Amino acid sequence: MMGESGWDRGGNDMRPFKIGIESCSLEPLALSPFELLDWAIINDIDGVQFSEMAPGQSLDRAFLSELSAYAGENHIFLEWGGGEHIPLDTVTGKPKDIFAINKKVAEQARALGATTVRSSSGGPMRWDAKSLPREDILRLTAKGLNEQKKMLHDLGVLLALETRFDFTTFEFLRLFDMCGVRPGECFGICLDTMNLLTMLEDPVAATERVLPWVVTTHVKDGALLITGDGFVTFPTETGTGIVDLAAVFERLSTLKTPVNLCLEDHGGDFPVPLFDPAFLARFPDLTAVELAALVKLSQKSQDLLDEGRIAILDRERWPEHCERRVKRGLRAVRRIIEEGRM
Repeated sequence: MMGESGWDRGGNDMRPFKIGIESCSLEPLALSPFELLDWAIINDIDGVQFSEMAPGQSLDRAFLSELSAYAGENHIFLEWGGGEHIPLDTVTGKPKDIFAINKKVAEQARALGATTVRSSSGGPMRWDAKSLPREDILRLTAKGLNEQKKMLHDLGVLLALETRFDFTTFEFLRLFDMCGVRPGECFGICLDTMNLLTMLEDPVAATERVLPWVVTTHVKDGALLITGDGFVTFPTETGTGIVDLAAVFERLSTLKTPVNLCLEDHGGDFPVPLFDPAFLARFPDLTAVELAALVKLSQKSQDLLDEGRIAILDRERWPEHCERRVKRGLRAVRRIIEEGRM
């Protein structure tokens, strides 16, 4: 099958990355798993990262085998989600059994032929002044993950911890050290390029910090603006924001084990109360150099906003923009790769 890029899906792929779509990006289309694979085929996309399944969707072995077979017949890669890494309810702070959750999704990944499971532990605990200190959460997380190492090793699956709103890249590195693992052993990173901004990290610098650990991605562009309380961050259409995706891709292209670029996009915005001393104290690794880089990115974001090239899109309006914006974003990812000749 020849797509718009002229690529032969039958196996003569000369592109340095395979490009995929993260399933939640198309959630408003209410596609079944097989329909989502068809969407990928029609739009010449290499794969699908299933972050979540529709409620009530059966995930028995027969279904997973059929989904895997259909993907294989059409040369579509599959990545799996549903994992968690913080053994606490991120709302109540009460203990949570994540071993059972991760064993189940790791077994599903193995049945699909996927080698990674994306792990995301929910809400922004760091924004809650009542949450446990970061070192306590790190210690509890390390303890929980250590108990899962043998299970993940036996299943041949890596748990890919997403750079979301719980740990910074500095803390992920400390976490892996506490678990006594090296890159490629049990755990890795799902690199969400825009979430790094919300965690007060320069996306390129953060990528460099965790580069050997990156096993999956959420390619997401974005911006940040200075407000009366600090910053506000928000996703933008891929290729229009201030995340230097070309620099990120260039670094990812150096990995010995290739990673797939899975586009994620959505509406919404995230307040980052940088000017609150108590909040800022929860980011002890933030340096003056990196903060200056973020301020510079905020100036660039403001220029793009003033020129009408970017804007905050309310989450409620995402359904009306979803498919067109995702398609444009995928074209932008291809263009960035081609221009970089990676």
